[in-house]
Amino acid sequence: MAERYPRIASFRDAETFRAYLSRLQLEIPVDDRVLPAPDSPLARPLSIAGRVAGNRWCVQPMEGWDGTPDGRPSERTLRRWQRFGESGAKIVWGGEATAVRHDGRANPNQLVIAPQTVGALARLRETLVEAHRRRHGRTDDLLIGLQLTHSGRFCRPNAHDRLEPRIAYHHPILDRRVGIDPDDHRPVMTDAEVDDLIGDFARAARLAVEAGFDFVDIKHCHGYLLHEFLGACNRPGRYGGDFEGRTRLLREVIGAVRREAPELLIAVRLSAFDMVPFRKGPDGVGEPEPHRHLLPYRYGFGVDPDDPTRISLEEADALLGLMARLGVAAVNVTGGSPYYTPHIQRPALFPPSDGYLPPEEPLAGVARHVQAVRALKAAHPEMVLVGSGYTYLQEFLPNVAQAVVRQGWADAVGIGRMVLAYPWLPSDVLEGRQPDRRRICRTFSDCTTAPRNGLPSGCYPLDGHYRESPERARLEEAKRALRTGS
Repeated sequence: MAERYPRIASFRDAETFRAYLSRLQLEIPVDDRVLPAPDSPLARPLSIAGRVAGNRWCVQPMEGWDGTPDGRPSERTLRRWQRFGESGAKIVWGGEATAVRHDGRANPNQLVIAPQTVGALARLRETLVEAHRRRHGRTDDLLIGLQLTHSGRFCRPNAHDRLEPRIAYHHPILDRRVGIDPDDHRPVMTDAEVDDLIGDFARAARLAVEAGFDFVDIKHCHGYLLHEFLGACNRPGRYGGDFEGRTRLLREVIGAVRREAPELLIAVRLSAFDMVPFRKGPDGVGEPEPHRHLLPYRYGFGVDPDDPTRISLEEADALLGLMARLGVAAVNVTGGSPYYTPHIQRPALFPPSDGYLPPEEPLAGVARHVQAVRALKAAHPEMVLVGSGYTYLQEFLPNVAQAVVRQGWADAVGIGRMVLAYPWLPSDVLEGRQPDRRRICRTFSDCTTAPRNGLPSGCYPLDGHYRESPERARLEEAKRALRTGS
C-alpha cells in the first residue's frame, strides 16, 4: 500500500511546516519571514569569476522538446525564455539543454548549437535580455549561460520513439531496460570517438561566444553521457577505470573550451550523488532494482558501492577540488536521473507517466539535496555552488531559499519546474509580494509526462498557453491509456 504524505499546502505557516520537518528528523532550514530587497539575503549580488550576478536566484536548464527539426528555437522556446527574463532571476543557468551535435540530441526537437543555428540562439538570448530589461531595467548584472550536452544513453535524435544510444560502458540494469545487448560493443564510444566529441564541445563553446552567452555549462548530470563517464569504473582505456581516467573527459573538455573560447566562463552542472536504478513495484511505489549480485556496485558516481541505495559524496568532494584547480567558475549541484531515479533527482508527490509513486516522503529528497550542497560548500568554501531540488517546497520555497543562502549552505538557489508554472516567483519575493498560491507548481509532473509521450514540455495544469493547447487533449489521452492499460 502506497503511503500517503501530507500536501505542502496543508501547512498553515512556517512554524507548523518546521514542526513537521522536525518530526521527520529532516534538517531543512525554514525562515519565518521572507525579506524583500534590499534586506533579503537572496537580493545580495554574487561574484562569479570576476562577473557579478545581481541576486541569488537561478533559472535551471530544462528541455522544452519544442525546437525545430534542425535545432533552432521555436515560438514556444522564445516564449519560455522571455518568461525566464521576466522572472527577475539574475542567473540563467543554460536555460535549455543544447546538444553539441545532432546525434547527441535527447529528442528530435532539442536545440542544437551549430553554425546554422547560432544566429537563432543569439536571438533567443536577446529575447530573454530584452524581457528582463523591460520588466527589471538593469541587465549588466544578468549572467546567461548555455548548457552544452550530449545525451548519450538517452539519445533520440531522429524520432521520439526510437532510442539511438551512445554509451560510456555497459550497465547491467540500464542496458536491459532499453534493449541494449550487453555483448554488443557498437553503442560504446571508442576513445577516438571521445576525442572527436571533445572537439565538438570546443566548437560549440566558440559559437556560444558568438551568440553572446556569458558562460557555458559542461553538463555532467542526470545520466547523460559526460555524467556516465564519471561512473565508468569498468571501462578500459584512457577514459575509464580509476578517478583520473573517469575525470579525463571533463579535464580535456575544459581545456579545449578554454583554448577555443578563453573569454568564456566555464560552469558544470553535476549530479553529485546517485543510487542504483529504481523501478515501479507491485504496489506502484518505487523500489531499487535487485543488485546484490552486482556488489560491490561499480556502475555509477556518487553512490555507495557497498550499498547502492545510499549516496556517497566522497568522489564529488574530490571532483570539486579538481574543478577548482581547473578554474571552473561555478557548480550547479543536482543528483540522480529523471530516467532511473526520478524521486532522487526531483522530489514530487505525483509521478510522471513512466515513473513510480515516491518510496519516501518527498521532503526527504529535498533534504538530501540541501544537505549535499551544504556539505560540499563547507568543504569548498571558495567554490560558487547553486542548489537544486527546491520546487517541492512550494509555498515554503522562498523561506528555505532565504535560509540556506543566509546560512551560507549555498550561494544561489536554482528553480526549474517552478519557473514553468510561476516564472515571476523570484521578482514577487524580492519585491515583497506574497507568492501567488494559484500559480505554485504542485509537482503534477505533466511537464515530464508530456515529453515522455512526444509532446512539448510545459505546465499544462497552470499555464493557460499549454492548458488550452491541442496537445493538452493528447496528454490527457496518453495518461488515461496508461491508467487503463489500453
